[in-house]
Amino acid sequence: MEELICDGALVSTPAGSTAYNLSAHGPIIPLGADLLALTPISAFRPRQWKGALLPSGSTVTFEVLNPRDRPVSAVADDTEIRRVKRVKIYEDRTVEPLLLFDPEHNLEDRIVREQFLV
Repeated sequence: MEELICDGALVSTPAGSTAYNLSAHGPIIPLGADLLALTPISAFRPRQWKGALLPSGSTVTFEVLNPRDRPVSAVADDTEIRRVKRVKIYEDRTVEPLLLFDPEHNLEDRIVREQFLV
């Protein structure tokens, strides 16, 4: 995409798709899907663009066209970098998190309920 004018954009994994991505009207991605969600926040141009689903091996790069007059911050979880000129985003599959599950609350069932308002 040559140009995207918006208040922000986010890239989320399936696990992150039910959080901030969902509140920005992005899609919920099933946990086993090898996809990333690219979701605009208040897109101005192209106005009706709702985002995209990308293969998990994709790299998303944002170039800030006028960083001095329009400062941009990049945030990943609890880390923020201010006044960025370029941001390159990709999923690092070498990191293996330990996920703890409550047997009484199945995450995949919750995702289905969120999608279909069950």
